[in-house]
Amino acid sequence: MREAEGRAEMGGDTALVLGGGGLTGVGWECGILYGLARAGVDLTTADLVVGTSAGSVVGAQLTSGQLSVQELYERQLGDATGEIAAKLGAGVIARYALAMARSRNATAYRQRVGAMALAADTAAEAERREVLAARLVSHQWPERRLVVTAVDALTGEPADFDRESGAELVDAVSASCAVPAVWPPVTVGGRRFIDGGVRSATNADLASGYARVVVIAPISLGSRLVPSPAAQAARLREAGARVLVISPSAQARKAFGRNVLDPARRDPAARAGLAQAVEHVEAAAAVWSG
Repeated sequence: MREAEGRAEMGGDTALVLGGGGLTGVGWECGILYGLARAGVDLTTADLVVGTSAGSVVGAQLTSGQLSVQELYERQLGDATGEIAAKLGAGVIARYALAMARSRNATAYRQRVGAMALAADTAAEAERREVLAARLVSHQWPERRLVVTAVDALTGEPADFDRESGAELVDAVSASCAVPAVWPPVTVGGRRFIDGGVRSATNADLASGYARVVVIAPISLGSRLVPSPAAQAARLREAGARVLVISPSAQARKAFGRNVLDPARRDPAARAGLAQAVEHVEAAAAVWSG
């Protein structure tokens, strides 16, 4: 596992960045990917896939080599058996906001949120891991370049898991999906980790050095301490990359409903993503194919 401070430009040609956004984010991203592929823009050929939270689930399945993008989409439809219902309630969101207001910098904010996560009464870590393990069609790191993001709950430092990190894929994805105060922090190598979205909804800066980047971002907002996908994309463009950010349409946000962690909303979110994809075919082709 390499700490964020030691990140180096990974280099390459194409990068697909899959952001966080709960179960609705998983469904919507799969719909977008299938819709684009069906129209002739296959983002699954990416040299690098970066997955944050929901995006880590999609990225791990996408790079597994065991599912076509159509099959990945179809897995989002119908009954979400095996999922545990949860809610990111107003009280938890208010605690995030308070942590941000009291923090002078991004690291301090992540430390506060990490402390909140460590103290929260949640489902057992092992129980939650079983859910994530069931979502994944493979528990092995792919040969293709996949980076899964998380945050150290104690220090607030970002961490990037990949095939060389020593972390098991299920643990890395579980850590990336550990929404603070909703799901338990995940233990990897004796340390506790929380959702990668605490640092950034997409962590698109990990695509630095890649010439063509598509960012699929279920959450498009940012703040003074959490950079938005648009802000990170702007920095990539300044460095010379060709970048497209796809965020939910008004119709997609309506399909998400009020609870992005509701398993029942994954199906309508996936269908909304498939319908929205047609709006981005031309722009995605321009970036991906040059």
